[in-house]
Amino acid sequence: MIPEIRIRKANDRPVNPRGAYILYWMIASRRRGWNFALQRAAEWARELNRPLVVLEALRCDYPWASDRLHRFILEGMSHNRRAFDGSPALYYPYVEPEAGADRGLLAALAKEACLVVTDVFPAFFLPHMVAAAAKKTDVCLEQVDGNGLLPLRAADRDYPTAYAFRRFLQKTLPGHLTEPPLADPLEGEDFPRLERLPEKIARRWPAPAEKLLQGCRSELARLPIDHRVTPAPISGGAAHARSTLRRFLDERLADYAEHRNEPQREVTSGLSPYLHFGHIGTHQVFDELMHREGWSIGNLSPETRGKRTGWWGVGASAEAFLDQLVTWRELGFNMCARRDDYDRYESLPQWAQETLEKHEDDPRPVLYGLEELEHAATEDALWNAAQRQLRCEGTMHNYLRMLWGKKIFEWSRCPREALRIMIELNDRYALDGRDPNSYSGIFWCLGRYDRPWGPERPIFGKVRYMSSENTARKFKVDGYLERYGPAEA
Repeated sequence: MIPEIRIRKANDRPVNPRGAYILYWMIASRRRGWNFALQRAAEWARELNRPLVVLEALRCDYPWASDRLHRFILEGMSHNRRAFDGSPALYYPYVEPEAGADRGLLAALAKEACLVVTDVFPAFFLPHMVAAAAKKTDVCLEQVDGNGLLPLRAADRDYPTAYAFRRFLQKTLPGHLTEPPLADPLEGEDFPRLERLPEKIARRWPAPAEKLLQGCRSELARLPIDHRVTPAPISGGAAHARSTLRRFLDERLADYAEHRNEPQREVTSGLSPYLHFGHIGTHQVFDELMHREGWSIGNLSPETRGKRTGWWGVGASAEAFLDQLVTWRELGFNMCARRDDYDRYESLPQWAQETLEKHEDDPRPVLYGLEELEHAATEDALWNAAQRQLRCEGTMHNYLRMLWGKKIFEWSRCPREALRIMIELNDRYALDGRDPNSYSGIFWCLGRYDRPWGPERPIFGKVRYMSSENTARKFKVDGYLERYGPAEA
C-alpha cells in the first residue's frame, strides 16, 4: 500500500468504476521500477479489475526545449517502451511534432478512464500543468509523491538551513524508511491487459517511431526546438542510470568523502540528470548503497541534533553522499513545495536581501552580459573552463558550480540580473537544471541556506565570498583547465 501522506487529490471528481482502464500520466517518475505513482495505479487496476495504460508524453514548447533535453528524455522513453513490453500495462509514448499537437490527448484518454494517476513534482511548469489538467478532467486525478525518502507533506514549513532541515529529518525520517516503493510495481500483477488504444486516439496522436525515441539527429532536426544546444555525451534512460549508480558505488564512493570537491578527481556520482528526469529514484539509490554498506535501520543513531556525520551509521563516504542525496536534495524540494516564489529574488533570507541591496551600487571590477558569459568570454580561465563544461557536457563539477554562480554575481549589475543569468544558463544547458536542487545551488550563491559571513566585502556584503584564485590554491586545477580549455571545447 502507498502511504496516504504521499497521495493527494488534484480535483474533487469521482472515480468512474465503469471506465475502460486506469490511466497513469507519467510526468516526473519516468521509469518502471521504484515508482510510487505506478504502484498506486497498479493498485487501482487490481481493485477495479481494469487494464492499466501508461502515458508518457513529451511537449516541444516547454521552456528551454532543445536537442540536449529532448534526446535525454527520448532515450528514457525508448528504454521504457522496452521495459513495459510484455508487462500487464500498455505503455503509450507520444512526442509532439509541433507545438499544440498534444492538445486534447490527455482529455481523450481520461474520458475513457476510471481515474488518472500522475506524479508530484513541485517545480518548473509541472505544478501548473497538473492544476490545469485537473480542472478539465471529468474523473478523479490523483497525484503521488515519489520525490524523496521523506514525503513532501511531512514538513509543514520551509527550512532556512541544511542544519535545521537535517534535525527535522533525523527526527522524522525513520518512520518513512520502512515504507519504500516496490522495486517492480507490476511484478506478479494479473489485471486485464489492454492490447491497443482506441483507433481514433491512436490515429490522431500516433506513437513515435523508435528512430525518434533513440534521439536520431535527423529526427530531432524536424522538431521545433532549440538545435543550437546539442546533445550531451551521456545517454538517458533507466538502464544508463543504473550503470551510472553502480559505477559510482564500485569505483568512486570510497574516495567521495575526501576528494569530491576536487575538480580533477572524478568521484561524484553523476546521478543528478537521472534523478531530475526520474530515470532513477532516491529509494533505489538508497537501497543499493545501504545494501553494500550492510546497513539496517537499527544502525541509525538515537541522536537527532542535526550533525552532518554519524547519524546514518555507515562509512564516512556513504555518510557524505547521503547528506547530499537526502539532506541537501530534499531541502530543495521542501522549498519548492512550500513556497511559490522559490525561483525569485524575494525568496532569499532577509539578511541576504538587506546586505545585497546595501552593496548593490558598489563598483564591479568588470561587467559581463549574458552573451559573453554564455560563450565563456571572460578573463577568468577557471570560470571559462567550468562554463565550457556546462555548454559541452550538460553538467559541471559540483564545487565549481558554486564558484560559477559567485562570479556571475560579481560580474553582474545587480543581484536580480545575476539570478536571471544564472537561471538562464543553468536551465538552458544543464541536464539537471529546472530542478529544486539546482535552484538551491543558484540561490545559495546569494545567501539561501547560508549565514552572514565576515568581513563585510564590497559587492558581496555579508554573503559568502569565493574566488577563482582561492579555488586554485585550494585544489589542483591544471588538468581541469587543460581538459576544458578553448581548444578542447
